[in-house]
Amino acid sequence: MKVVSLEPGGWRDACLARLCAAVHGTTAGLTPLVAFSGTRHLLFANEAARLWALVDDNEAPLALALLVLDEAGDGMTLALSASLGESREPRRRLIRELALNAPLRIEPADDLDEAFLRGCGISRWIEDARGLRVGLSRRHPVHASGELAATLAFDEQEVLRRFKHDARFFEAEKRAFVEGLEACPGRAPSP
Repeated sequence: MKVVSLEPGGWRDACLARLCAAVHGTTAGLTPLVAFSGTRHLLFANEAARLWALVDDNEAPLALALLVLDEAGDGMTLALSASLGESREPRRRLIRELALNAPLRIEPADDLDEAFLRGCGISRWIEDARGLRVGLSRRHPVHASGELAATLAFDEQEVLRRFKHDARFFEAEKRAFVEGLEACPGRAPSP
């Protein structure tokens, strides 16, 4: 197994679709599609996000993680992550590798509690501007609560408005999402 950064193209888009579906669920209305479309057309297009995968010996992804830059450009936030199987171990291994090598910021959630994140190597904890605990990797440059820059994001309502007013765009995004779900986690295409 190894950790790889997924390069722009159809395979990255397919893996992004799988990640959005894994995190938001396939029955969550338009939420997975909005996350998919906004990430592709806004974050990826502006080089504000990277998609990482823990892959097996056949290059099939076992876990995926989306990292998004902060406004200062010094740190990255784990925006989305998931194991693609039943075990959480691939996700733990991927996050641990990213925490060792990236200036990572992680906000605990129901499926990423502090104990799990500590097992991933997140050992520094501070409060953000909202008073919530945030985990930082050793490589993250921030040392005090007031220094955390906001994570770059896109306006989900703007993506929804574009879906509503541009039927062709909506259909193209829906098709790309469904085709991505069918392609990933299948084998990566040969170069």
